[in-house]
Amino acid sequence: MSPRVLISDQLSAAALQIFAMRGVQVDFQPTLGKDKDKLAAIINSYDGLAIRSATKVTADILAKAARLKIIGRAGIGVDNVDVAAATARGVIVMNTPFGNSITTAEHAIALMFALARDIPAADASTQAGKWEKNRFVGVEITGKTLGVIGCGNIGAIVATRALGLKMRVIAFDPFLSGERAKSLGVEQVELDDLLARADFITLHTPLTAHTRNILSSDSLARTKKGVRIINCARGGLVDEEALRKALDAGHVAGAAFDVFVTEPATSNVLFGHPHVVCTPHLGTSTTEAQEQVALQVAEQMSDYLMRGVIANAVNFPSITAEEAPRLRPYIELAEKLGLFVGQIARAGVDKISIEYEGGVAEQKTKAITAAAICGLLRPILEGVNLICAPSLAKARGVAIEEVTRDAQGDYESLITLRAATAQGDITAHGTVFHDGKPRIVGVGDIGVEAEFAPSMIYVNNDDKPGFIGRFAGLLGEAGVNIATFALGRDRAGGSAVALGAIDGAASEATLATIQSLPGVKRVVAMNF
Repeated sequence: MSPRVLISDQLSAAALQIFAMRGVQVDFQPTLGKDKDKLAAIINSYDGLAIRSATKVTADILAKAARLKIIGRAGIGVDNVDVAAATARGVIVMNTPFGNSITTAEHAIALMFALARDIPAADASTQAGKWEKNRFVGVEITGKTLGVIGCGNIGAIVATRALGLKMRVIAFDPFLSGERAKSLGVEQVELDDLLARADFITLHTPLTAHTRNILSSDSLARTKKGVRIINCARGGLVDEEALRKALDAGHVAGAAFDVFVTEPATSNVLFGHPHVVCTPHLGTSTTEAQEQVALQVAEQMSDYLMRGVIANAVNFPSITAEEAPRLRPYIELAEKLGLFVGQIARAGVDKISIEYEGGVAEQKTKAITAAAICGLLRPILEGVNLICAPSLAKARGVAIEEVTRDAQGDYESLITLRAATAQGDITAHGTVFHDGKPRIVGVGDIGVEAEFAPSMIYVNNDDKPGFIGRFAGLLGEAGVNIATFALGRDRAGGSAVALGAIDGAASEATLATIQSLPGVKRVVAMNF
């Protein structure tokens, strides 16, 4: 059955064509996102949800979306999606960070010009027949200092455009490297330095707990007198009430806003001020940008639903089309190693350590680790998947450790999963051979090579003569056929491991009889 995607906001028709070409069924209801009750009533019929900014994907909506696998945001900001709730339910959240970068950056530059030369007010005055030439005396852009708060994709484009206008550009961004700042030609500064020096300040950062009101009453008071402020990023980055007071006092010379705390902004404290320019969230409103983000979100969602490719996810590592085939066998191996350990563990797991050795260490191990955690949690938690597994483990206080190193043994690639429990460590080793099939190659210090099968029996026993015959005989008497059988021991007469793949499941009575055999320490029925 083909996956189904609901588009609940206005999106270019080109997106529908992309979904159809990729074999995805699509339901286009562009006004549905404004009605949360109607959305909640039908969301469980879809594998994917494509949105813009009008749809609010809350925890309540997600609770009704048991089938949902992916949310695609045509745009950058995902503050209208409860990402934590989506992650907890195993839903990937993607955005399209590049499709509207140029458009938004150009709008910021346009607002800066409009603000510097009083263009909106001058236009209104002139068209009213007033010809107030002496009233509109602006300032030049050339030679002024532009302070960029947030120098990611959009901020970097604004910076390069401003440098082309012969402005000096300073940037505050905790994630901006010195090398990147140098390549852009901007000066990297702290926020207080930017506030004190900038003639114009433009904001290009996401809205988070750390960036909300980054231009507060206190920070506005530390700005250079006569500063002009542009916000094309997110409402809430600037304290609007505090800004209005700074404008009224003449400390801030002007402001140009495309985004507001409450949208649609039919009223706002900034409205009506003679030195404020406002637009109705037009940063991404160009023909080219609308087309680009629609195409991008449709391609990304289709690639995930049809091929498992993950691009621009905000809650999971990206996996390219080239990486997906290489990663898939290791993801399968890690999940089955996790299942193996999880089915053996009799006590709660306090820590998970995953060691990557050889070629696998060069892969995207975050995705493989998520698979291992998913497998380990699956025996005790329903509905766990790769997306939610790491957060579920973290919520339960399980520490996760990753180690990578060069190949040191007989295998080109080796994954070792170790779970620390109150009753001791449980360790399993696995690899992927050239046939692409995952295999377990060791349990603890005991080497034992076996393919994973749907039904298996694991036995840990003393290495004594006669065990294999008694074990096989009991299964035969119970009518359980052995498909494959693998053995290993740490030393002669020491501790041994048996892994048998069986046709069908063994009954509890059969397992109890095996457990009663002399020298048997542990018997576990396993499902993969």
